[in-house]
Amino acid sequence: MPQHRLTIQESLTQLPGAAGERYVELFKHGTLSVELYAPRGGDPQQPHTRDEVYVVVQGSGYFRNGDTRHRFAPGDLLFVPAGVVHRFEDFTADLAVWVIFYGPEGGENPR
Repeated sequence: MPQHRLTIQESLTQLPGAAGERYVELFKHGTLSVELYAPRGGDPQQPHTRDEVYVVVQGSGYFRNGDTRHRFAPGDLLFVPAGVVHRFEDFTADLAVWVIFYGPEGGENPR
């Protein structure tokens, strides 16, 4: 049975991964996937094939989402459509975000 409760403290103990991964998938149900992402030093992300939502748990900085760049802080929710270039920039060393992927490949509203 999948775990129905995730805590930031327990989840952070799984990072970095054995090969230095900055993220860990913690829950999967249908098209829903929940990960914890904690980049250290830089954010090398490439566009993803599905829509995603970030919920900032800790840390602050700037978020690049397509052509826009804005500040973020704990508690913020950030949406990125599938295929859009995005990354965290100039962020604090303690950055940790829940990542929620959902829906079909290409996103719910393909471009």
